[in-house]
Amino acid sequence: MTIDVHVAPMRPFGGPAGQDPGDQPMWSPMSSTLIAGPRNAVLVDTLVTYDQVDALADWAEGHGRHISAILITHGHSDHWIGLARLLARFPDARGLATAKVLDRARFEATDEGLQKYWHTCFPGEIPDTPVLPELLDGNTVDLDGHELRIAEIGQGDTDHSAIVHAPSIGAVAAGDICYNQVHMMTAETDAVTREAWIASLDAIAALNPTTVVAGHKRVGAPDTPDNIEKSQQYLRDFTRIVQERDTVEEIVAAMLELHGDRDNPRVLWHGAREAVAKR
Repeated sequence: MTIDVHVAPMRPFGGPAGQDPGDQPMWSPMSSTLIAGPRNAVLVDTLVTYDQVDALADWAEGHGRHISAILITHGHSDHWIGLARLLARFPDARGLATAKVLDRARFEATDEGLQKYWHTCFPGEIPDTPVLPELLDGNTVDLDGHELRIAEIGQGDTDHSAIVHAPSIGAVAAGDICYNQVHMMTAETDAVTREAWIASLDAIAALNPTTVVAGHKRVGAPDTPDNIEKSQQYLRDFTRIVQERDTVEEIVAAMLELHGDRDNPRVLWHGAREAVAKR
């Protein structure tokens, strides 16, 4: 088996202007992973907008494999809303998700507020009627005689997150549990759930992978397992700084001193605002 990664670069989205030049509405770079056997392949996650999904489909098609499945790591819409367009390109494929991931995806597809949010972010660039994944039967997928394990790890940047583990090649597609040179989306978490997130990263590390693909990664960044520990350190630093600093601006400044080389500080500003609002 082989593993290859396609990354859609950062791009603007429709949102309110920020407090700072680094706080302008910018969507983080995103990955989709192709795990391929001699004949068949699966994709992990779908990207978001029509142009991103079309570029992903062209890239996947260029590998010359039959796309048999599209596996979804978690319920945030930017990881599955491209499913309708991918299934039109690969009609033999099935979109698949675990029960808890499917529950969150269904919620995002039907909640009026979230639908408004996504269509405001990407007007005219995502489907009005999204296609949901199907329920995965069991926790494995066969790929040309190799077992792919879909494990519900737990907390990532949202709860009930899953990974795709290809043990025969020591690879994990980690979704948004692991980040790679991109600011981490902490807005849905607090100090307690960030500890759970760190434990999720420990669970990935326990698999001893040699390749770890982050759901949000810088274009060209290597998919190395040291991003597990780097993600954990980011979360620890964020929790400590939120406890030590009073204002959004102070939290952002302190985090940028430690992690200023990461892409898309807009995500950090958003997380800092949410952390202060939760006090």
